[in-house]
Amino acid sequence: MSSPYSGGGGPPVGEPGYAQGGATGYTPPPAQPSYGDTAGPMTDEGHPDVEGTSVGQLIGDVTRDLSTLMRQELELAKAELKAEASKATEELKAEAGKAGKGAGMLGGAGFAGYMVALFLSYALWWGLENVMDAGWAALIVAVLWGIVAAVLYSMGRKALKTVDLKQLKQLNPKPERTVETLQQVPGALKPN
Repeated sequence: MSSPYSGGGGPPVGEPGYAQGGATGYTPPPAQPSYGDTAGPMTDEGHPDVEGTSVGQLIGDVTRDLSTLMRQELELAKAELKAEASKATEELKAEAGKAGKGAGMLGGAGFAGYMVALFLSYALWWGLENVMDAGWAALIVAVLWGIVAAVLYSMGRKALKTVDLKQLKQLNPKPERTVETLQQVPGALKPN
């Protein structure tokens, strides 16, 4: 197998493809070309000299560059949306934790209160039956439970109002940087 370099079997120190201290001493050059560097000759006005280059090759170069630009913009949009989504998820988790805790406490208190209320209601009803008619005793117990229900409702509503979802309105699902750079594309395609 022959070396692609004539002479010493490898590139000189400091040239692309040479790695000091490596096992083979060779590192392949980067696979992606560096865009923005003009490899061809330039005219006096600072534009690339395209004389002698076919129209097909120029169109191919423009198509490749636009394709690369669109891929890069898509990756930027994905990164921006992912960052905003993770930010929204973290805020939602925090607020959902507060809401879940409040709702769980209300539910547990409701069930325990129901059991206590059921037996105390029967006891009160039967106790009042000794003093008055059974219908009036049941009505008094029902009114007392209506008052208890109103107090519990207002306390539960007050606890759930502390959940703050206003922070979610501050989130921006629009990839601002991508939109900004894509708006520059038509101007870049116009001749100066």
